[in-house]
Amino acid sequence: MLQAIGLTSTPRRDRPPAVDDLTFEAPPGAVTALVGPEGSGKTTALRLMLELEPGRGLTYFRGRPLRRIAQPAHEIGVVLGDVPGHPSRTVRGQLRMLAAGAGVPASRADEVIRAVGLGGLEGRRTGTLPRGAERRLALAAALLGEPHALLLDGPGAGLAPAERVRLHALLRAHADAGGTVLYTTRDPQDAARNADRVVALDGGRLVGEQPVADFARTRLRPRVAVRTPHAARLAAAVAQEARAARRPVEVVTEDGVLLVYGGDCAQVGDTAFRLGVPVHRLVEETGAPAAEAGGAPGPVPPTGERRGARRPVRSPLRPLRYELRRVLGVPSTALVAAAALAVSAVLAVLLGRGGTALPVALAAWPDLLPLPPAALGAGLLGALSFGEEYRYPALAAGRGAVPRRLALLLAKLAVAAVLALLLAVLAAGADLAALRLFYGPELTPVPDNWIPMAVSWLGLTVGCAWAGVLGAGVFRAAAAGVAAVLFVPVAFVPLLRQVTSGPAVRSAAGLPARLRELAGPRWSPSLDRWFTGVLEAAARPAGVALALMLTVLLCAYVLTGLRRKARW
Repeated sequence: MLQAIGLTSTPRRDRPPAVDDLTFEAPPGAVTALVGPEGSGKTTALRLMLELEPGRGLTYFRGRPLRRIAQPAHEIGVVLGDVPGHPSRTVRGQLRMLAAGAGVPASRADEVIRAVGLGGLEGRRTGTLPRGAERRLALAAALLGEPHALLLDGPGAGLAPAERVRLHALLRAHADAGGTVLYTTRDPQDAARNADRVVALDGGRLVGEQPVADFARTRLRPRVAVRTPHAARLAAAVAQEARAARRPVEVVTEDGVLLVYGGDCAQVGDTAFRLGVPVHRLVEETGAPAAEAGGAPGPVPPTGERRGARRPVRSPLRPLRYELRRVLGVPSTALVAAAALAVSAVLAVLLGRGGTALPVALAAWPDLLPLPPAALGAGLLGALSFGEEYRYPALAAGRGAVPRRLALLLAKLAVAAVLALLLAVLAAGADLAALRLFYGPELTPVPDNWIPMAVSWLGLTVGCAWAGVLGAGVFRAAAAGVAAVLFVPVAFVPLLRQVTSGPAVRSAAGLPARLRELAGPRWSPSLDRWFTGVLEAAARPAGVALALMLTVLLCAYVLTGLRRKARW
């Protein structure tokens, strides 16, 4: 049972509330239609139920408010607007990513693909799907967690008749299995054909809540729908005969279809036969709401508690799996990595020709670039991890901002670090192979201090990736993440060099020796080399600046997340 009690939206700019004291029920095992003209508050009512709109009121899903449902995806399936997510992701990739977010097995994605009739389109990019397939994909995403209740905003809008029939068959099957279905529509005929109960809205207030048979009998008028190439001629004849017979008849035309209120198929058919007018379609149906059907608003219930503007969305139930599917499901990851490797190899060959030192050539880091290509690529991949969440929201489509929980952040940092390490190793390997191919192995000897060089190189790429993740997470854009990466070498490193170049700066050069004395025989020579390499890498201005930058971004991320949580 879905119960909405006293839903009232917050008015804006001295206007009346879009929804005012709305109370109704949607029982299980039935399809409930929320009907009303455009601007009547249907969408706002759904958003109030999902706690996405500022206002008052309560909504219970099987006796529990939304905030007390531990796993909302397993209780409520929502379709608001178009299909969320990156348009380059495939149908199967999109659903498997969302399955990880909902905490269900990846096989569930294939089940809902078959259930909604998307078989054969699994490998199709979501951005290339036709309108009908898009709506089925949105419904498939809503069904992933096997929810009890489905809330859909205008699911049949813009669909062909055959697509609407298929959609409502899916909704009917869900209701017949014991689920609750609530959908909005502007078309009373749609509600009369497909719903079991109808909740009528007008001006944000309840004007009727009744079974569909009572709705069709009391609030709709019977009419005859005629499709003919001579609609104007037939309309004039029907109206003339009705006036002669003193019968109340109203004749209108909608979308090329002649609608006759107050007549029947026999009368209209006889008139068309006498005129010799061909008729392509002639059917009796229920039409638009009668002009006299108003109805008093329902009783005003208590308004319940006041809510904030938005409810924070929970993190994915399987954040690491979600992030892996997000990264590997779009072509941008492979394109960025391939571009970074190609540019790095070309720069390495150019630097090797000029007799540049081997470490600089392997890193492909000329003076004209603020960072080597591999570090820039790692930073861009890190920035996209949050930037794409905000540009193509899939986790929180229609449900507020992207989640800013610790589990999701740790998953993004872990995946970004792995990608950065792979990119750093592949770039160094590709650069070394290119140098040996062009100049021979004698020009690429292994230096003695390769350990601190390797630590510095890996730390630089991972640090850039993390700076991109945190920068994009704080400022909600991939461009901001890239700017955070570039800020370190362009502005932070020169400033830090000026601060640390004074004569009063102390040195920690003897720290490894002092630690060796404390540890005694347990301190091995290999550990000494690695620890010395880490210290040398961290003591460099770039390492210190990157560490400070990451600390600042992490603090900003935590503070902004706590502030939003407190406000919500």
